[in-house]
Amino acid sequence: MIDRIDHIAIAVQNLDNAIDTFVNLLGCDRSSVVIHEVPAEKVRAAFIPVGQTKIELLEPLGDDGPVAKFLSKNGEGMHHIALATDGVVEESKRVMELGLTLLGEPSTGAGGKKIVFLHPRQTNRVLVEFVEPKPDH
Repeated sequence: MIDRIDHIAIAVQNLDNAIDTFVNLLGCDRSSVVIHEVPAEKVRAAFIPVGQTKIELLEPLGDDGPVAKFLSKNGEGMHHIALATDGVVEESKRVMELGLTLLGEPSTGAGGKKIVFLHPRQTNRVLVEFVEPKPDH
């Protein structure tokens, strides 16, 4: 079951500058920012808490990953919205039965969470991610 927005992701060229911008904008402490490197997705990701959700800032690691390609095509800006679920596999099956297409199989994302993306062509050009927290959280 999907129960909340986990995070909203923004693709950025420079993670440190973007962190400064959003920490100042939100009026939060920089120590609340959690940074993960996700080699499988070729990104560094910074999570900034905002109430029950987060803003995720994505900086590419190199020129050939999905976020690097997004930036070269679109420039900086909103990349995806992530919906929290207690079962990525079950939600994936449910939406596939509705005719939606996944972008690959469920995999491990930042912070060890199970993730999967839906094709934006079927979600009004919005890249949607399902996120399942690690069992120990």
